[in-house]
Amino acid sequence: MTTTLRAESRQRSTKGALRQLRIQGRVPGVVYGKGLQEPSPIALDSKELSALMRGHAHAVLQLELPGNGSQSVLLTDVQRDKLSGQVLHVDFHQINLNEKIKAPIRVEVSGTSPGEKEGGLLTVVLHEIEVECVARDLPESVTADISSLGFGENLTIGQLAFPPGVKPLQDEETVVVAVLAPQKDISAEEADASADVSEENAKHHDAAQAVETDA
Repeated sequence: MTTTLRAESRQRSTKGALRQLRIQGRVPGVVYGKGLQEPSPIALDSKELSALMRGHAHAVLQLELPGNGSQSVLLTDVQRDKLSGQVLHVDFHQINLNEKIKAPIRVEVSGTSPGEKEGGLLTVVLHEIEVECVARDLPESVTADISSLGFGENLTIGQLAFPPGVKPLQDEETVVVAVLAPQKDISAEEADASADVSEENAKHHDAAQAVETDA
């Protein structure tokens, strides 16, 4: 099901005007894309945008803009206030649904791990995975089924089931989720090994994050 987001056109504004816009419950943004003569400044309802970001942040969206009809877009950048976390500005990129794109999708953990029942600690290393596919086939998420994951075991990107035509761009050996021993039971050697695994996957984790910059 395609998510639709309503927007309104706005003029390029001063910092004061943008601040007033936010006080009124709207978030300024810009739409970029090859199909546009120039970037289009827009404003969105903050509540609608918040709902979108909670559930469909990486989905292909239909952005309705008065005078320009409906456009297929992806949310590509979010700027937040450093202290409050309030969304200050968003960027959308117009796309062709028949062209290939690269975008992050969310990892959804499913099931109950037998290793957890034995006292293991479930650790999600990657919350998002970068993929490539035709835009219309972009899934919102990929499922990591942990129902057979025992104590000390993990799931890698290569073990996940991606929809046909959806190709993960990160190393298939990258760990997505693992069941580790509780910290108090880890020996010095195991602690060092765990630290090495975390360091090895840190770069993958950062690459999979949605582009989000502080204001």
